[in-house]
Amino acid sequence: MTSITQTITPLRQRMIDDMRMRKLSPKTQASYIRVVKRFAGFLGRSPDTASAEDLRRYQLHLVDHGISPISLNAAITGLKFLFATTLDHPELLTKMQAVHEPRKLPVILSREEVARLLAAVDNLKHQTALAVAYGAGLRASEVVSLKISDIDSQRMTSRIEQGKGSKDRYAMLSPILLERLRSW
Repeated sequence: MTSITQTITPLRQRMIDDMRMRKLSPKTQASYIRVVKRFAGFLGRSPDTASAEDLRRYQLHLVDHGISPISLNAAITGLKFLFATTLDHPELLTKMQAVHEPRKLPVILSREEVARLLAAVDNLKHQTALAVAYGAGLRASEVVSLKISDIDSQRMTSRIEQGKGSKDRYAMLSPILLERLRSW
């Protein structure tokens, strides 16, 4: 059996090293590499040879192909890292501007809708996890990593360790939610 070895260009290796030095998360690193790879494909040459006009044309290309504002901003952020940090050419980014995405309020379910949602789940463990996620505003990964020692029934809080952005925080617990956790 033959093994396929893929060589990494010096530019990619330098960018990977720069991201590792700044302790960017693996997902962020993969996202930035993907962005730069797509940009290089658009250019048809190494991204370190790009001009400010090339970057502008790429942003217009993304907009013309219907990319969402969130994805467009993610692409701009990845390219900003490459040009400002790895290549030390922040002046090339003057024509690249992030798109303003208005923050919208989330949809809030009524009591009846929440009750129907929870009643649709037969398993008590899954029902409790869903109730904690919705009731305390936790992400799925935060619910999964929750431990008994994280629940403070005196202060009616749950400690969330290493949530999004590797940040610790507290989430409020309602008396009903605390009782549901106890019954599980």
